[in-house]
Amino acid sequence: MEDDLALRVHERLSACPGLRPVGPAEGRRFARWDLASLAEGALGECTDPDSITASHEKRLRLRLGASGREYEHDDDYCRRYWIRNPAEDGEGGQARGPLGTIAVDTWPSGVGSLRVSSLYVHPVARRRGLASSTLDTVYEACRAEGLHGFRLDTRWTWQRSVRYYLNRGLWVTSWKHALGLARLSYLPRYEVVENEGELTFLAAAPDACAPGVMVPLLVADAVDGRLRLRETEQYARTRDELNAVRYYARSTLALHLAVRGLPLVRGEEEWAEAVAGRWCDIGDPEGLARKIGAFERVARDDGWRLTGLYGQSSHSRRH
Repeated sequence: MEDDLALRVHERLSACPGLRPVGPAEGRRFARWDLASLAEGALGECTDPDSITASHEKRLRLRLGASGREYEHDDDYCRRYWIRNPAEDGEGGQARGPLGTIAVDTWPSGVGSLRVSSLYVHPVARRRGLASSTLDTVYEACRAEGLHGFRLDTRWTWQRSVRYYLNRGLWVTSWKHALGLARLSYLPRYEVVENEGELTFLAAAPDACAPGVMVPLLVADAVDGRLRLRETEQYARTRDELNAVRYYARSTLALHLAVRGLPLVRGEEEWAEAVAGRWCDIGDPEGLARKIGAFERVARDDGWRLTGLYGQSSHSRRH
């Protein structure tokens, strides 16, 4: 049944003016756009994807190692789309070339959601809201067919992408192999407010009399190089069917702390639990601190660019 819902989502996406399904003869071009996105994130090289020659592509894939390998695409599992802007079409409605890419799975993952990948906007088309409007389109199509929303993965070392998704209000739902983020209907809108070094995580109150009321759930700051994390009374009273708000609030706040270079470790006992394997998929901030170390080691071994990351920060964790 959910597979049928996913296919109906794709019917909606295919009919959206801001998207165009990738044609049968466009697979190689889409792969070069995917490669340009990877090269920019991993190597810091901003390249026009349509200018990548065969020799340049080979060099990039060799430098990227296993991550740069081109995989054969199968439309049964994932549908690819070009991002476009109908307002920029030529006279007579002649469509202009693509401005970006996105791919959406054809079967649900997690609890009634679709996985998004290959989100990329050409450098000349950025800061126009194309990525945001595309994600909104995917979310609205999912909701229209009874699914909760979408999930996506990004790399910790791709700080521009990480910060973009956090600014978009996505929740952190995993850090097993990469940073997993999501926009799901059962996770309310949230805000992270910073005031004099103290971060407060607020979420929309589901039972508030007035719409838009935000209530504080968690408060975090640094004391002598350690994280101090406090739960509010509202957090203690929060009860969700899947406990998702309580659970993901901690992991989402942890990533907000990390991108600011603030400590993620509360003490030796909590760090020992993280080293022992607790919170290796998702959970408390110490689990993220441990995974960040692993993410950075792998990226460094692969020759990726690492600049301004948490492990190199003067506010790095103490353990």
